[in-house]
Amino acid sequence: MIGRDNDVYRPSDRDLLKRAIRETAARTGTGVFFAGLVNRTELTITEFFGTMTHGLKNLSVQPGEGVGGRALSQARPIGVADYLDSDRITHHHDEAVRIEGLRTMVALPILVGGHARCILYAATRERTSIGEWVVNELSAGASRISRELTIRDEVDHRVSILRVVDSVAAEPPDRDLVEAVRLAHAELLSVARITDDPELARRILAVTAQLEGSGAAPAGSPRFTRRETDVLAQVALGCSYAEAGKRLSLKAVTVKSYMQSIMAKLDVHSRTEAVVVARRLRLLP
Repeated sequence: MIGRDNDVYRPSDRDLLKRAIRETAARTGTGVFFAGLVNRTELTITEFFGTMTHGLKNLSVQPGEGVGGRALSQARPIGVADYLDSDRITHHHDEAVRIEGLRTMVALPILVGGHARCILYAATRERTSIGEWVVNELSAGASRISRELTIRDEVDHRVSILRVVDSVAAEPPDRDLVEAVRLAHAELLSVARITDDPELARRILAVTAQLEGSGAAPAGSPRFTRRETDVLAQVALGCSYAEAGKRLSLKAVTVKSYMQSIMAKLDVHSRTEAVVVARRLRLLP
């Protein structure tokens, strides 16, 4: 069921960087932008906008090296007015910067849990200020990426819990395991509704569909809409209508309306009955 690596479900993090620098370039209409992911402690620059050469392509930057390496090691934005002449940075990568003809440069770390996971750069080919509005746009992009990476990491954590299901499928039911699966299922549904990445949401819902036992419900069982399943999964955790609404970005009155529809479909008269019957019909894990 869940025996594949989490990478199957996680969209490319590089695409987040690519989109961020393109959106920043479109909003500011100026400058050179590039970015890269951090693998443990090493930064590799892979995404570019406005460059004219391949001098920076796949450049590896260690903590403390140049502008990006210093931003990586100090976990804060670093900028220089003239890269090649600056005495504030090391000059490990002067040749790559010289080939591209860059002068002014700023590097912003994208932090998740206090650690730099990516670095975004803005640069110019003239010795001039990059501009506060450019830095602000880059910072906004970094914040969006940080939030999305946090969500993706949480999805990975939940999926890792679910990967044990296949390995114990033939064993007698374990109450703790069942509860862990149910919690992960509800959490994944909640994350799918708050992420800004439609591809990630699609992949999360593919996982939850497997947990719900697609096609395993007895013939003649009622069918829930996607939103009804979302709501019932949260209610099954013991969430109030207000709590379920907060987790799914819905109003409490809307959650109540969905639950009324669910109870009518299941021909029950309480939320508790709805959860019990839905599980018996394999409409919830």
